[in-house]
Amino acid sequence: MSNNYYERPQRFSAEEWQARVKLAAAYRIFDHLGWSESIYNHISLRVPGPDKHFLTNPFGLHYSEVCASNLVKVDVQGNVIGHSDWPINPAGFTFHGVIHDRVPDGHCVVHVHTTPTMGVCCLEEGMEFSNFYAAQLFGKIAYHEFEGITVHAAEGERILDSAQGKPVLLLRNHGPVVIGATLAQAFSLMWLVQRACEVQLATRSMGKARMIPEDVLRKCVADSLNFDPKYGAGEDAFCAFTRLIDRIDPGYRH
Repeated sequence: MSNNYYERPQRFSAEEWQARVKLAAAYRIFDHLGWSESIYNHISLRVPGPDKHFLTNPFGLHYSEVCASNLVKVDVQGNVIGHSDWPINPAGFTFHGVIHDRVPDGHCVVHVHTTPTMGVCCLEEGMEFSNFYAAQLFGKIAYHEFEGITVHAAEGERILDSAQGKPVLLLRNHGPVVIGATLAQAFSLMWLVQRACEVQLATRSMGKARMIPEDVLRKCVADSLNFDPKYGAGEDAFCAFTRLIDRIDPGYRH
């Protein structure tokens, strides 16, 4: 394949193109991990620069079809900026736009419907702090009551209120929302949520879970440095998965 296939189109700045390539890699990583949901769900990422513009997936494409050039640029209301051959799913950007607009460090927002995370969102107790992964999320999780399909702008405001400044919001009976200052940080938090839910459901299938004492939970949070910007905020893990995707299909860079 010609190297020209991966060159930056002139209509994109170097900074926007870098964000596009990174976000396209994330969509392929999510698909590789089994975190995609047909053509639904979203990862949105702020475009570097003074404008509140964001990139999200084209509605109608599977995550394995997303590439840097077909990502859609939108404003906080979900209006398409520039040209796109594809629309976006308004149900997805309803709360993404509010979070991006109102959370100063909410530069990346992830929403998935994986079976383990949805299962925990459907439990009355929600997430239990009974395993290694959940322990690192102590004090970082909020909940929002189910209101149906998220197509109404007013719910976006209520979702933001429910988040209470926390990076992980579990939408009851629906699925998780993860907020990160960077794409790598959001990815790493999503990994933690996914693994915590997988282990919780596996534990429940065998019997009663053994809860972790609160003092130990607080120590785990203090010692968990994987998501701290001073320690890369998960960039090393994201880069490792990007290299994996490059070996499988580097076409996302187009």
